[in-house]
Amino acid sequence: MTSVPETASAPSTDRTVPSGQWVQKLEGTGLEAGDAAPSMTAFTSLQVLRHLDSGPRGLVEAQAEERLTRFGENTVPVWRAVSWPRRFVRSLRDPFTAVLLCLGLVSAAVAAWGTASVILSLVLVSCVLRSSGEHRADRSTAALRELVATTATVLRRAAEDGTAQSREIPVDELVPGDVIRLGPGDLVPADVRLLRASGLTVHQAPLTGESAPVAKFPVDAPGRLEGGLFEQPQLCFQGSSVASGSGTAIVVATGAHTRFAAAQTGPGRREVSAFDRSVQGISWVLIRFMLLTPPLVLMANAALRGRGLETLPFAVAVAVGLTPEMLPVIVTTALARGASLLARDHGVIVKRLPALHDLGAVDVLCLDKTGTLTQDRPVLDRALDAHGGPDPEVLHWAAVNAWWTLQLADLPVPDALDEAILDATEEDVLLRYEGVAALPFDPVRRLATAVVRRPGRLGTHTLVVKGAVEDVLQRCALDDRERARLLAVAAREAHSGLRLLAIATAERRARHRDYTPADERGLTFLGFVVLRDALASTAADALDFLADRGVTIKILTGDHPGTAARACRDLGLDPGDVLTADRIEDLTDTELADTARRATVFARCTPEHKARIVAALRADGHTTGFLGDGVNDLPALHAADVGICPRDAVAVARESADVVLAEKDLTAIAHAITTGRNSSGNIATYLRITLSSNLGNVIAMLAAGLLLPFLPMLPAQVLVQNLCFDTAQLAFAYDRLQPAVLRTPTVLRPRDFLRFITGFGLLGAVADLATFAVLALAVHTSADSGSQAAFHSGWFTENLLTQALVMLLLRTGRRSAEGRAPSPICWSAAALAVIGVLLPLSPLGPLLGMAALPPSYYLMLAVVLALYAAALAAIMSRYNRHCAER
Repeated sequence: MTSVPETASAPSTDRTVPSGQWVQKLEGTGLEAGDAAPSMTAFTSLQVLRHLDSGPRGLVEAQAEERLTRFGENTVPVWRAVSWPRRFVRSLRDPFTAVLLCLGLVSAAVAAWGTASVILSLVLVSCVLRSSGEHRADRSTAALRELVATTATVLRRAAEDGTAQSREIPVDELVPGDVIRLGPGDLVPADVRLLRASGLTVHQAPLTGESAPVAKFPVDAPGRLEGGLFEQPQLCFQGSSVASGSGTAIVVATGAHTRFAAAQTGPGRREVSAFDRSVQGISWVLIRFMLLTPPLVLMANAALRGRGLETLPFAVAVAVGLTPEMLPVIVTTALARGASLLARDHGVIVKRLPALHDLGAVDVLCLDKTGTLTQDRPVLDRALDAHGGPDPEVLHWAAVNAWWTLQLADLPVPDALDEAILDATEEDVLLRYEGVAALPFDPVRRLATAVVRRPGRLGTHTLVVKGAVEDVLQRCALDDRERARLLAVAAREAHSGLRLLAIATAERRARHRDYTPADERGLTFLGFVVLRDALASTAADALDFLADRGVTIKILTGDHPGTAARACRDLGLDPGDVLTADRIEDLTDTELADTARRATVFARCTPEHKARIVAALRADGHTTGFLGDGVNDLPALHAADVGICPRDAVAVARESADVVLAEKDLTAIAHAITTGRNSSGNIATYLRITLSSNLGNVIAMLAAGLLLPFLPMLPAQVLVQNLCFDTAQLAFAYDRLQPAVLRTPTVLRPRDFLRFITGFGLLGAVADLATFAVLALAVHTSADSGSQAAFHSGWFTENLLTQALVMLLLRTGRRSAEGRAPSPICWSAAALAVIGVLLPLSPLGPLLGMAALPPSYYLMLAVVLALYAAALAAIMSRYNRHCAER
C-alpha cells in the first residue's frame, strides 16, 4: 500500500517577531469582530505565522497562558435567559391585558370593589399563565444547549527550544497562534488557516447552508482568491465540522472575533408579528368603544333622567360588560394548552406562546432543501456507459474503487458518495478482488484510485479511477471531440440536479514499486455513476398536507439551482422558474415581492438574500414561517413571523427561534400549524361570540336606561352575569374545531370582526328589546322595588339563556362533534342556562336584588328564544357560505 503525502504550503519557519508584537500588528489593521480570518488571506502561510508570533511547532505554554489572560476564553457570547419576574412584567404590555388593568383601576376609583377585584384577578391569572408557560419553554430549550466543541488537539511546547507535544485541551483555552490538528468528525473549534491537509473536506452547512462537504487545502499565494469568504479553501471556521481527511492549522481568531460569533450579532429587535398586529387592531376597536360608552351613559341619563354621578358605577359596569375580560386568560390557556400538547405528542417546543397563533396564520413556509425535503445524503440513481445507456458494469467498477479505497487507505468512514455506491452493490462480488494499493481522494486531484488484482489475471494490476468528470476525462486516452461530447453529457445531467462521477480503468504490469498520481494516465473511460439526493421519507406526504392546509412552500437554499429543482420535482412540487442570487440582487424590494409571490425555488442564497425574500413576502401581506438550523439562517429567522429550528441546530439558532422541533421534519411543522390553527380558531370564536353578545347587551342596557325609570340592572347583577358567562367561556380553550376550519390560515382581521359583532350584536339587542316587551306584559315595570326586582330577574335570566344559545350556535365547527360525548362547550352552555333559570329562584336571588317571575314570562321568553335561535342559525349559515366563497 502506498502512502500519500499531505498537501502542504510552502515551508515555514519558527522565526517570529518579538513576543507580543503580533497583537499590535493585528490591532493596527483596524479589524472588526470576525475579520481576523479574512485578513489572513492577504498573507502567505509564513507571514501569518510571523504575524501571530507562532510557528509550526505551536506556542510555548507561557505564551498561551499570557494570551488567554489578555484576550479571554474561546467562547462565543451567550444568551441570557429572561427571568420569570421580567416575563411577568412584559405580559402586562399585552394590549388586552393593559385595557383590563385600566378598567380595574377605574372600577376601584369609583369604589366598585367587586368589579375591580374580579378584573385585577383576571389580569393576574393571565400574566401568571403566560409568563409561566414561556419560562417552562425556556427551560426546555436550555436543556438542548450544547457546546460547539469540547476539546481540541493542540501542539504546545514547554520552552522555546522544547519539543512540540500533541495533547487535548478544552476548546475555551485555545488562543490565536495555536497550531491544532483536525481529523474526521472533529468540530472546528475556532477560525483557522490551514498549514497542511490531506483529503480534507468540511461541512459548512451551519454557516452557509451548502449541503455538500467543501474541499479545503492550503494556499500559499497572497491575496484573496475568487469567491466569497467561506469559499476560501485555506480557511476553516468555527461551527463547521470535518467530513473527511485531516489537516494542521493555525488559529487566527477565537471567541467573539470568530465569524460564528459575528454572525450572532444579527438583527436585534424583531418586527411586529402577525399575532401582535391582529391583537393591536382589535384592541383599538375595543378601546374606542369603551372610551365612548361611559360618557354616553352619563350624558344620556343626565339629560333624560336627571341622574348625576350616581350612575358612574353603572357606566363603568357597562364598559366592563363590553370588554372581553376573559380574553387574556382564554388566549393564554388556549395557546399554553396547544403548546403543551405539541411538546408531549410531537416533541415541539413553543418558546413564545403568541408564536403558536402565528403558526396558525402561516400561509407561506420558507425552508431549506437539506434535511427537510432531502436526507442530506446521496443515493444511486443509475449507471451510464459512454453513450448514455444503462450499464451495470460501470457501477461494479465504481464499487470496487469505493470498497478498496476505504480498506487500503485506512479511512475511518466512507465518503457519502462511496457509501451510496456500496449500498447499491453486493459485498460478495467485491471480495473476489485482491487489493494492492490506494490513492485516496484529494481535493486538488479530485479523484481516488484503487489498484486491485483481478481473479485469474496474474502479473497484471488494474487501476480503477473514480472522481470528478473533468479530472477523470483529462486522464483518459480520448480525442478532444469525444472528450467534449462526454463533458456535454455530464453537463446535461448535472443541470437537471444530479451528481456525476466518472469511472475509468487501466491495466498495468504488476510491480512492487509504489503507485503515484503519475500513474493515473492513459485511462480507458467506462462511464458515469449518477447520484441524487435521498428524499426525506415523510416529505411528500407533509407537502401534500401543507398544500391542503393552504400553506405555500418556498425553498431558500444555498445549493445549486438544478439540485434544488430536482428535489422539488421528485416530490411532486413544481419548482417553476428557479430564482438565483444574482437575479435577486438586481431586484428592488417591490420587484422582489412581486417575483417571490410566483417563484418557488431560490438558489445560491446568502443569509442576506434569505432575509430579503422573507421580508418581501411579509410586505406582500403573507404570514411567513422560516425553518433554519445554521448561523447563516439567523437573519431570516428574525425576519419571519415565526422562526423555526430543529433541536440539533446551532445554539444561537435555537436561541433565536420561536419554535424548536425534535427533528428537522416537515411533519412536525404540519402538526404545529394544525395545533396553532385550532388554538387561534378557539380564540377567534371566543372573540366573535363575546363581543357580539356584549355589544347587544350594551345597546340594550343603554336603551333600557333611557326608557325605564330605574337602572335596568344593578352593578352587582352585571358583575355576577359577567362572571357566569366568563367562566363558561373557558371551555373555548379546550374545544376542537372541525377539519374544514383547519384547512385555511387563521387570521384575526379587525374589519371582519367589526362586521360580525355589529351584525350579531344588533340581533342580540333586538332579542333583548323583545324581552323588555315580554317583561312589560308579564311584569308591571314601575319604579317600585318589586317591579324592579322582577325586571332584573327577567333580564338576568334572558341574558344568560341568550348567551348560552350564542355559545352553541355561533361556535366555529359546531357540527364536528366527534363521538357521542358532548363537547366542553355544550356542558358550559347547559350550566349557564341552568344558572340563568335557577339563580333568581334560589336564596341568592333576593341578596342580588332579584325576585321570582310568573310562569307566563317563561312561556313568552321561550317563544322569543326560539325566534332568536332561528335567526342566529339562518344568519350564521349565510355567513359561513360567504366565508367559503371567499
